[in-house]
Amino acid sequence: MRNSYSNMINKIIDYEEGSLSNTESIELIQDLINSGKVWKLQGSYGRIASQSIESGHCVLGKKGHRDYYGNYVPSRTEVKPGTKGSTEYQQKLQNID
Repeated sequence: MRNSYSNMINKIIDYEEGSLSNTESIELIQDLINSGKVWKLQGSYGRIASQSIESGHCVLGKKGHRDYYGNYVPSRTEVKPGTKGSTEYQQKLQNID
């Protein structure tokens, strides 16, 4: 567990330094969404996550989380299929079959 936490911190540092590829950046944001950590980090990360969900590059996590302010962020299965954050929405925008 400690190693995965250190690994995520290192990826965030790499992201901040601009040394991740676009694909690696999207993977990091999705990992942060999945863990719920993105909703507890500084506001720019939450905005990036929201934009990534809006654009279909990322989906909501497998389970819901609370943000820094205590607001509930639903899971990908708690939103209607085809709406923002669902896998169907992502597939539609990314043209994935």
